[in-house]
Amino acid sequence: MPMALEVCAPFLGRVGPGLGCLKMPRDRPLFASSPRFRSISCKMRQRNLGSQYKRQKNKKFPPKRSTLNIKSQSNDDEDNEAQDASGDHQINSASHALSSADEDSNDIAKTVGALPSAKDGVIPIEHVRGQQLPSVHLEDLIAMIRNAEKNILLLNEARVQALEELDKIFSEKEALQAEINKLEMKLAETDARIKVAAQENIHVEHLENQLEKLKNEMASKRFLGEKHDLHDIEEKLNSDSLTLDASASPLAQEFSALRKENMLLKDDIQNLKAKLGNVKETEQRVLVLEKERSFLEVSLKELESKLAVAQEDVSKFSAVKSDCKALSEKVETLQRLLDHATKQAEQAITVVQHNQELQKKVDILEASLQEANADKVSSEKALKYNELLEQKVKLLEEHLQISDQEINSHIHMYQESVKEFQDAVDKLKEENKKRSLETLDDMPWEFWSRLLLTVDGLLLEKKISSNDASLLREMAWKKDNRIRDAYLACKGKVDNENLSSFLKLILSKTSSGLNIIHIAAEMAPIAKVGGLGDVVCGLSKALQRKGHLVEIILPKYDCMQYDCISDLKVLDVVLQSYFDGQLFKNKIWVGTVEGLPVYFIEPDHPAKFFWRGQLYGEHDDFKRFSYFSRAALELLYLSGKKPNIIHCHDWHTAFVAPLYWEIYATRGFNSARICFTCHNFEYQGVAPAPELALCGLDVHHLHRPDRMQDNSAHDKVNPIKGAIVYSNIVTTVSPTYAQEVRSVEGGRGLQETLNYHSRKFVGILNGIDTGAWNPSTDNFLKVQYSPDDLQGKAQNKETLRKHLKLSTSETFQPLVGCITRLVPQKGVHLIRHAIYRTLELGGQFVLLGSSPVPHIQREFEGIANHFQSDPHVRLLLKYDEVLSHSIYAATDMLIIPSLFEPCGLTQMIAMRYGSVPIVRSTGGLNDSVFDIDDDSVPVQFRNGFKFVTADEQGLSQSMERAFSYYLRSPESWQQLVQKVMRMDFSWDTSAAQYEELYEKAVARARASKNL
Repeated sequence: MPMALEVCAPFLGRVGPGLGCLKMPRDRPLFASSPRFRSISCKMRQRNLGSQYKRQKNKKFPPKRSTLNIKSQSNDDEDNEAQDASGDHQINSASHALSSADEDSNDIAKTVGALPSAKDGVIPIEHVRGQQLPSVHLEDLIAMIRNAEKNILLLNEARVQALEELDKIFSEKEALQAEINKLEMKLAETDARIKVAAQENIHVEHLENQLEKLKNEMASKRFLGEKHDLHDIEEKLNSDSLTLDASASPLAQEFSALRKENMLLKDDIQNLKAKLGNVKETEQRVLVLEKERSFLEVSLKELESKLAVAQEDVSKFSAVKSDCKALSEKVETLQRLLDHATKQAEQAITVVQHNQELQKKVDILEASLQEANADKVSSEKALKYNELLEQKVKLLEEHLQISDQEINSHIHMYQESVKEFQDAVDKLKEENKKRSLETLDDMPWEFWSRLLLTVDGLLLEKKISSNDASLLREMAWKKDNRIRDAYLACKGKVDNENLSSFLKLILSKTSSGLNIIHIAAEMAPIAKVGGLGDVVCGLSKALQRKGHLVEIILPKYDCMQYDCISDLKVLDVVLQSYFDGQLFKNKIWVGTVEGLPVYFIEPDHPAKFFWRGQLYGEHDDFKRFSYFSRAALELLYLSGKKPNIIHCHDWHTAFVAPLYWEIYATRGFNSARICFTCHNFEYQGVAPAPELALCGLDVHHLHRPDRMQDNSAHDKVNPIKGAIVYSNIVTTVSPTYAQEVRSVEGGRGLQETLNYHSRKFVGILNGIDTGAWNPSTDNFLKVQYSPDDLQGKAQNKETLRKHLKLSTSETFQPLVGCITRLVPQKGVHLIRHAIYRTLELGGQFVLLGSSPVPHIQREFEGIANHFQSDPHVRLLLKYDEVLSHSIYAATDMLIIPSLFEPCGLTQMIAMRYGSVPIVRSTGGLNDSVFDIDDDSVPVQFRNGFKFVTADEQGLSQSMERAFSYYLRSPESWQQLVQKVMRMDFSWDTSAAQYEELYEKAVARARASKNL
């Protein structure tokens, strides 16, 4: 029972927090509370039960010696039979409970399957005042899940009961095992006695043989004297045989008794084995139920995911509801103003009517006055009457003027209120129009990428011609509203019925941007090992923002992050590509990644090239990626695309350049210029020359010093060298690294080739994704902050210290960080020195990273154990994405003492978070970090501390200068932090340089065609 509670507790802790706030109405239950659901809870404990049973099964029971006692044996047999009967009863009851759980699991699976899924649209939408709002109450969904939580608690109670029954079964099994051991001992003793009896039987047979021999000898004797002697001998032998028979009879009896006992023991063993078989069947049943438990867990996770989707819909609903509420309030206010104005107008009308009546009376009085004047009444009464009439007329005129003024004022107010109401209505209409236009004009890049992939799918499926596809791609590229409206009208599914109307939109216009195709082995975040994946994604998004059509082609790995791919689907087309003397089929998948259109190639090859569980590190990587490069170009060729630039990366896709110019350009596919980027010349993919023929290249033609022959191993080919020779543009990831690789020390054997082709070789500094690395919006941080408000950085520093149990007594104590892979390239010996030097200077040190090199990993594990209880040093020998964000935000300085670094992103991210870098002057570090004390650099660009020589003395001097600057002038240090945080390391600058290179290459190509 305690064990059951221990296992149950974490399960409840895992389920409870996500469902604890839910509420279910009584009139709409999701699951009925019944005993059958309590039996289902057995399935949630199978894994722990299976391990417990295995431990009990592996226990060895010591054999106990016992003497042969028939009476005690019979008593023991009776007790065992009683125990076996009770054990059988418990096993049967447990099996019955488990079988009922098996049936109920199917009911739960059906119920879970009946729930709405996010894929089908979790909540239906209906139109309310021009907006789309959920029609299903969220409280019902929340209540359903609350009821599911109650049923889960009932399942746990039933699971505990089942555990108790299984514990009893296991105890019975132990008793049965002990009894088996006793019976086996008795069987061994019986076997020993049988052996003794067999030996005695052999002795008796030997004596009988001797007796027979003597009888034969006696028969052969002819003399009487001898017969007399033989008679005596015969009598003696008969007496001996009688004695022997007398002595052998007890042995025979004992032997028969042992044989009977042996038979009984065998029967008992057979019974016990049968019972053990039942127990094993119960075990198998337990394993089956464990699988069903895992299915229930998956169902529960699906429920939680559906709840998350529902909550997102609720958040959207709340935003729309607030907008509707605001609009309703405005309309109500305007309605009140209109009602008030209407009442005033009605009052003005009544006043006008009253004035009209007064005017009629005045007219009657004037008529009577004129009659009186005509009759020339001269009496005083007539005069007085006339005066009175004049006075009344004056009064009436005054009242009329006053009423006219009031009427005019009311009419003016009414007109103003009507105008104000009309203005408000016009504003509302304009706002709604702007919103509708924004939702249409500002469609996300993901929409246009999905539209482009749809057009390409229609072309590959041969539903439209290549010319039509080019024109439709151009309209989507330019974000033409007509193709957008047509695509939305057919709800994203361009089938045969909608295809005709879709093609009516085609107009022939020229494009203003470039069509750029990236062919690479990595792309963040779906398939990333190093910086290559960040470059492909970051550069593509930056070029897309500049108005270019950017597409990516990747292998379809089995280990990709598929949850980061939107609208992934396979096209109804089979692409055949050449490899090793024959054609192989490939499936083409399409999807969008962060708004970018991506093609995935899945080879149908027996070697399962990209179904290996990892991106690199296979024995046949040369074959894998030469196959992929050929298939990628085949896809572009058959799709009829006319790209301006094909950009390939590192040796994995360096085959693209020679394949393009040697094979596909001769077939008429020659619209593109090739750009090749090498991210690290350390890795060149060198292989034996004959393997180059696998992808269809001519080995004899290319295995030459001026083409692909390796400069060091002449019997091998070098893909990097081939890409340098055949590409129109060759780049690397920083200007300084471009200079370093042209030297003997940094070129890794390719310096002569790079110097020969130096006119097309350039270094462009990489950028970082400033959206993902932004301390003002980083959700991984406890407190967000910005250059204008650095209080949050101090709070993050205190939080990290407490989390790592570092000393917090000195608030202003410098905190130094290091986030890196512990490999020789990163200056491992200098990192080790930095730890001890930081302590000597009075600071604290945090390391995050691990090593694939065993002896380096063991060395730093020893250092970590040494500083385990030190209040100023922590070594975390792993990689943790969340913790890396916290370290960037908390540290005052970051150490990067690399021996060589093609570009490096760590120093840029560190400055983005206000951590001042201390780096060695090499590669991209030299191009992005400028020393505080370097007078040759403008003050606004000085942002860190550098050292030149890769030794401990150079690192120590830089650390001493940094600590002195930090401690001597806190205000200057804060200004330095604000300055480095404001520096722009985004992809926009780098993308502009690539854009310039692309345009120059395309312009040269057009000029050469005109010639």
